Amino acid sequence: MKRLVPLVIGGLVAAAVPPAAAADAPRGSGVAVTVARFATPDTATPDIGTTAYTYDAALIAPGAAVMVVATPVRRSTKTLLSVYGLVPNRTYGAHAHQRPCGAAPTDAGAHHQHVVDPDQPSVDPAYANPENEIWLDFTTDDRGRAVVGAVVPWRFADRRAGSVVIHAQRTATEPGKAGTAGPRVGCATVAF
Repeated sequence: MKRLVPLVIGGLVAAAVPPAAAADAPRGSGVAVTVARFATPDTATPDIGTTAYTYDAALIAPGAAVMVVATPVRRSTKTLLSVYGLVPNRTYGAHAHQRPCGAAPTDAGAHHQHVVDPDQPSVDPAYANPENEIWLDFTTDDRGRAVVGAVVPWRFADRRAGSVVIHAQRTATEPGKAGTAGPRVGCATVAF
């Protein structure tokens, strides 16, 4: 039987993971773990590795917490997103994006797609969908917490995602709007 270690964010047990995943796992190990508190770009400390930014303090307060765990499972990738301290009873969109977070919301690039849409920005449901991208939309509880997971039927190869971006709205699925979820309100760098 595998021993599991609880990961705690802001007093909330967010998940139980194998001990090897309880600390930040190095790139290439197969497991990616990010545990961070959101900071505004003007208070971030890149020299000590700020990994989570809030771009809208009304929707994600500085100091709110985030955890992302991504694990390859057979021929799939399982991703868990846990947040604490966000606006209670509110729905957010969330997706894996191409690059790490930065001071500007656009620094994370577009959604990571397993099969890249040749027409960018991608709003075609044939490409912008939860099987080709990692979608982690969630609704917080009355204390501003949420835990959500997604499994995609592929694993990362040479081209990897670099972050999970939280958006102001639930993800649209209709043609011409597929994958859109409003402004980027937060970002957590993840070494997928």
